[in-house]
Amino acid sequence: MTETTQRVAFITGVSGQDGYYLSKLLVEKGYAVHGLIPCNAPGIGEPPDVNLHYGDLGEGGNFGTLLDTIRPDEFYNLAAQSHVRLSFELPVYTANVTGLGVLRWLEEIRLHQLRTGRSVRFYQASSSEMFGKVKTSPQNEETPFHPRSPYGCAKVFGYWQTINHRESYGLFACNGVLFNHESPRRGEGFVTRKITLAAARIKLGLQDKLLLGNLDSQRDWGFAGDYVEAMWRMLQQDQPDDYVVATGETHTIRAFLDETFGHIGLDWQKYVEQDPRFLRPAEVDLLCGDASKARRVLGWKPKVSFRELAQMMVESDLELVRREVSR
Repeated sequence: MTETTQRVAFITGVSGQDGYYLSKLLVEKGYAVHGLIPCNAPGIGEPPDVNLHYGDLGEGGNFGTLLDTIRPDEFYNLAAQSHVRLSFELPVYTANVTGLGVLRWLEEIRLHQLRTGRSVRFYQASSSEMFGKVKTSPQNEETPFHPRSPYGCAKVFGYWQTINHRESYGLFACNGVLFNHESPRRGEGFVTRKITLAAARIKLGLQDKLLLGNLDSQRDWGFAGDYVEAMWRMLQQDQPDDYVVATGETHTIRAFLDETFGHIGLDWQKYVEQDPRFLRPAEVDLLCGDASKARRVLGWKPKVSFRELAQMMVESDLELVRREVSR
């Protein structure tokens, strides 16, 4: 790879929240961007200038062909079965896609490098859910894992496979241990988006109440648009390594309700009810990340505050619901 050659990036999970923000960032930086989407996906629409390919992390039959054809310089593995609560209902599927899917790509990248002599820099989207039942806070790169869901267990598998391929085969492979990161593009099944969309619908008289699980869970929430920059910075370093990406602040679900409903002039306690159906079989009560290594080595820090994030999301959903009503 030379300075005059356009860099090529390949993103799995490109149709998701992080895939959107990362592909947009890379296109702006002049990359040729390719993305993997599921075989039953219709396409992503935005951002532009992304070359789409089909594939299945649960099978991987065409992975080698894709790598030999695209010849990426950087590879970002963002795809997963990423719903924690759903992973309790689909533990085997989650392990196959979220865990073994990482190994399938790592092996194909290793073999691609042997065939072509080209180096591919690999980023694995690891998760704060790997820490699970924590005994110390905040959590950093040295904190032991104690996952509390099939999703967390599958992410731990992918994390260590990434390190093993780095140490055993010399791959430039990094783990980004990202704490919760949200945006207006967050899936509607995730609690933050569930809250902001419900708040917008309640404000406009289209919904009467919102059912949630544990309101006392504490999370370290940041903006997805900030976090994808950390992913990119990891693959620009001289040596591969693993990094925690977080804000270092924790807030409860109640605090997120305060910010979102309060921003549009509503008292959430009049509309929110707790429902046991939304409780996890094994709860993770507190997650808070220490991203001092990312700040020091990568020069990265979050830009969007918790309040700005909550307000950004509820304003976006208000506009979304208004457009839907006017159709």
